[in-house]
Amino acid sequence: MTTEFSRRALVPLLTAAALPGCAALRPGALTEGARDIPYGRHPRQRMDIYVPPGGGTARPLVFFIHGGSWANGDRETYAFVGEAFSSRGFVTVIADYRLVPEVRFPAFIEDGALALRVVHDTITRYGGAAQRIQLVGHSAGAYNAMMLALDRRYLAAVGLRAGTIRSAVGLSGPYDFLPLDIDVTKAAFGHARDPAQTQPISFARRDAPPIFLATGSDDTTVLPRNSKRLAGALTKAGAKSVSLKIYPGLGHAETVLAIAAPLRWRAPVLDDIVAFISARG
Repeated sequence: MTTEFSRRALVPLLTAAALPGCAALRPGALTEGARDIPYGRHPRQRMDIYVPPGGGTARPLVFFIHGGSWANGDRETYAFVGEAFSSRGFVTVIADYRLVPEVRFPAFIEDGALALRVVHDTITRYGGAAQRIQLVGHSAGAYNAMMLALDRRYLAAVGLRAGTIRSAVGLSGPYDFLPLDIDVTKAAFGHARDPAQTQPISFARRDAPPIFLATGSDDTTVLPRNSKRLAGALTKAGAKSVSLKIYPGLGHAETVLAIAAPLRWRAPVLDDIVAFISARG
């Protein structure tokens, strides 16, 4: 095996087909908040905002980034994530981003930065705190989250300080996957002049925000050693807060599905994320 992705896993990192039962997990409508808010001109540059019941101000904010091999996925599928975090008191944003093959690296990361800029400037109207942003991502979305958290250039390009991100959580993400030798990574990153610049592990740094990396022991799509290696690189660089969690028996999609109320018995993923970000937000 020459890649950090399993060669048996040429399917998308996260698609609707990889999330059986998600239609049943999707609420009929947002009870509080707003949907389909543009943060750019492209049809994919839109986001939904979930607001905890009861109002309030200066609430911590979760910015969730969905997966899908950088080529699939939509925010509506992950409504259960917005409902889960808002039920724990977090204003929650789920934003779509442009996809491969229409765009390639780094456009999908740049979209995340642009969405964060808009969120930073407008979230107070929904009761969120602009300086209490916690990134959470799954699969390809975890990759995007770590690039936003670790490579300072993306936030700087939209005029945000690195400290705007209070913490970052990656679920089952690819962080160290050179060489680019499967179709998924070739399509998204194969044109990059310097492949090392596409890898989150290249940006491990001492002053990184607190990082929580979680994966499932049975993940054969994005192998757990991605999380182990990034955690090791951050620790070696002197990062002050790095946590690694491997959930026994969970596969690739299950680390995010366990956030949904009907499946929380599988693993305490939601509780662990909330505990981590609450301590730092």
